[in-house]
Amino acid sequence: MTDTFSFRVDATDGAARTGAITMPRGTIRTPAFMPVGTAATVKAMYPEQVRELGADVVLGNTYHLMLRPGAERMARLGGLHRFMRWDGPILTDSGGFQVMSLSALRKLDEQGVTFRSHIDGTAHHMSPERSIEIQGLLGSDIQMQLDECVRLPAERAEIEKAMRLSLRWAERCRVAFGEQPGKAMFGIVQGGDIPELRIESARALTDLDLKGYAIGGLAVGEPQAVMLAMIETVEPHLPIAKPRYLMGVGTPDDLMQSVSRGIDMFDCVMPTRAGRHGLAYTRYGRINLRNARHSEDTAPLDEASSCPAARDYSRAYLHHLVRSDEILGMMLLTWNNLAYYQQLMAGMRAAIAAGRLADFIGETKQEWAQAEAARAA
Repeated sequence: MTDTFSFRVDATDGAARTGAITMPRGTIRTPAFMPVGTAATVKAMYPEQVRELGADVVLGNTYHLMLRPGAERMARLGGLHRFMRWDGPILTDSGGFQVMSLSALRKLDEQGVTFRSHIDGTAHHMSPERSIEIQGLLGSDIQMQLDECVRLPAERAEIEKAMRLSLRWAERCRVAFGEQPGKAMFGIVQGGDIPELRIESARALTDLDLKGYAIGGLAVGEPQAVMLAMIETVEPHLPIAKPRYLMGVGTPDDLMQSVSRGIDMFDCVMPTRAGRHGLAYTRYGRINLRNARHSEDTAPLDEASSCPAARDYSRAYLHHLVRSDEILGMMLLTWNNLAYYQQLMAGMRAAIAAGRLADFIGETKQEWAQAEAARAA
């Protein structure tokens, strides 16, 4: 164990790299996928299951946790780790995404964002300083700056205004964070789909000498090609010796394409949300268990998987659970999906170490395509 935050790169394959973030609560193997535990729970999963699948870190959300159960109450209860029984690292999103997604309920200015709770309508104000304070009360290991995220497409003037405000907020968050041994604050690169704004944001954040850097404001309405182009634009302007986090992404293909462009960390609600709606991610591609074709299929999702949800239950049974709106169906498919995502990340780490990431990506996509062709036949 260590009392400091550090990042190392163990191997590279083109722009892709594999390594580790080390901090007091544990080591995060990179590239890493962080299951989303928005309200102090990865929905439909036990913490022990999440850990056993290979997740080294989970994500919590500052906005949701400040509303319920409340940051000060969380501190009195011993912090988020104790509260949710997760002893590994936790990264907390600052609430910037909710600034965008709850735009009808908020007012934004230089000082921060004033909003009404989506739960009970009560008024709240979150400044950059308050965001960092809340994340500290939660006991977060990796804290994100408060930023303004703009949904794409958008006008250049709107994107530029948000990017510059986010930079000013980053400076205030850095001061508020101060020096916290063993913990880290990450800045968030903004700039929408405009390359020169992305570069300006990345360079200015690098000058703050933060522990890590995220790329935000993507996977918010733009095509995958635009997202990947922005990663390629930003990556050369981020420090080699600091972790890079692509926020809110994504599909298995998004993950592979982004890793190949130098991204180290990801989070996304997709595997858990899909599981609750009858969709399974597997090495045979995405499978919709609501489809009648599975009603008498005795095969499991993946007979070779190490995950019991994928290996031990028939597609017919999963179809029945999903069509019957049984909670167990949501639990099993979420378990399967998170297992697949962690297996995918482990496969990419091994492939990078062996210098064969391109082959791994090609083989994975070929397996998806062959399975899709067989289903269509």
